[in-house]
Amino acid sequence: MIADRLPPSLEDFETLAVSAYESLPAPMRRLCEGLEIFVADFADAETLAAVGLSDPFELTGVYIGVDLSQKSVYDPSPEPDRVILFRRPILDEWADHGAITLGELVTHVLVHEIGHHFGLSDEDMHRIEDEG
Repeated sequence: MIADRLPPSLEDFETLAVSAYESLPAPMRRLCEGLEIFVADFADAETLAAVGLSDPFELTGVYIGVDLSQKSVYDPSPEPDRVILFRRPILDEWADHGAITLGELVTHVLVHEIGHHFGLSDEDMHRIEDEG
């Protein structure tokens, strides 16, 4: 019964994120070696400020790190590269969208953030999506 269902938990989202990551082509995953993937309910105030947002529902995911186009073996990053997916904004977007599965949306957000890891801008990714 629908009234007895609970929203997907953080653990459920982690399972979706792992499944999405494992479904990526092997060459893409090789380029993500060492990339850590996390799930949180919302972005914190510092993350929101860093991306110029004030409403935590506006941010579904974020890449934190030095993208591959900027990496250097002579200047290693002190922190691991990370993608963080935000459960509550993703759930809201999914509820608003209605035409795709939650797994598809999680995959979309994950691939978008991995695009930043590869050095792509939001504009680059929107252009790629429009061409596809």
